Amino acid sequence: MPADLAVIGLGPFGLPLAQAAVAAGIPTLGYRTGPEQGSLSPAELRRMLSGGFRHATSPAELGRVRTAVICAPTPRGADGKLDLGQVEAAARALAARLRPHTTVILESPVPPGTTEEFLCPLLEEGSGLQAGRDFHLAYSPSRVDPGNRAFTPANIPKVIGGLTSACTESAAAFYGRLTDKVVRARGLREAETVQLLETNFRHVNIALVNEMAVLCNHLGVDVWDVIRCAETKPFGFEAFRPGPGVGGHAVPQDLAGLPGRTLRMVELAQQVNSQMPRYVVQRAAALLNEHGKSARGARVLLLGVTYKPDLADQQGTPAPEIAVRLMELGASISYHDPHVPSWSVQDRPVPRADALYEAAAEADLTILLQQHRTYDLQGLSVKAQLLLDTRGAVPTGAAHRL
Repeated sequence: MPADLAVIGLGPFGLPLAQAAVAAGIPTLGYRTGPEQGSLSPAELRRMLSGGFRHATSPAELGRVRTAVICAPTPRGADGKLDLGQVEAAARALAARLRPHTTVILESPVPPGTTEEFLCPLLEEGSGLQAGRDFHLAYSPSRVDPGNRAFTPANIPKVIGGLTSACTESAAAFYGRLTDKVVRARGLREAETVQLLETNFRHVNIALVNEMAVLCNHLGVDVWDVIRCAETKPFGFEAFRPGPGVGGHAVPQDLAGLPGRTLRMVELAQQVNSQMPRYVVQRAAALLNEHGKSARGARVLLLGVTYKPDLADQQGTPAPEIAVRLMELGASISYHDPHVPSWSVQDRPVPRADALYEAAAEADLTILLQQHRTYDLQGLSVKAQLLLDTRGAVPTGAAHRL
């Protein structure tokens, strides 16, 4: 069966799009751009294959679709800027096979201006076609919340901005088959900046509650109770929760790569959030000391090493840094995570606790980093000698909170 859609990049942004397209009855071709993180259960894969999904065996197949969506990841590079290497590889693979009247959409997180100034020249040079005349070009920020069953591509409004009004309408016609609501931005840069605002909004607000958590601990105040009460305000407040760090694939952008442009608030948020793993280790060492134990030689069990509950994804998780810092203090580390069968930190395998309750009882300190739903937190709080809860998930009074 010929495919109508090519999803280029099958990581955390591309896989949900491919699943939504197949569910909408669109024959879909998947093309990998690199070692992307993204996984399907056997049941999900069977449903997709039976619904018309298939993996591309050759880049030549990209030239047989009517719509191509680039969902390549853009991690932060060593220089602090977003790495567009996989976007470039996707563009070059597509450009050599690009046919007239194809609609090309970028969904990868990128700085404003990338679609027009970086992607467009690659596509035009490689194809000999002109964007806006021979093919449609648009940007749509990916709005993926992995593991959130309440919000799916079908009920999340889709923002679209095109190089021309015709490009916008072509992209809108495609996304209209997947979602209940399409929102048209004024143009490419407006749509790209939507992604920038949404990502930075999350990071800035998490930084605020992380600072509040540190302050509340100093004051002897339960920050989770403060948030519980504050979120009853029906206007002017949105609840965010503190934690041991900020993970995920959407990297905050301070626009350091654009001459003369910075977002000071985002820079500060990154500084605050990047300090949380260090703060968790300080709290752990202080707790051990309060109970007559030293971090050196202490047995510490880490619970949940993924960046989000009930998922195997470890992108950006603070767990490795916390483990390294604890080991530098001389602690002996083990871990448990129902979604991670083996785990290494700095190429060193970390012992996995198979018998969870026995391991918690034997450990001098257990640290809850991620609250997977399979954890019986009340039972763990009874078994553990010391329990540090970084997520506010353990019942009040049953554990020491962040």
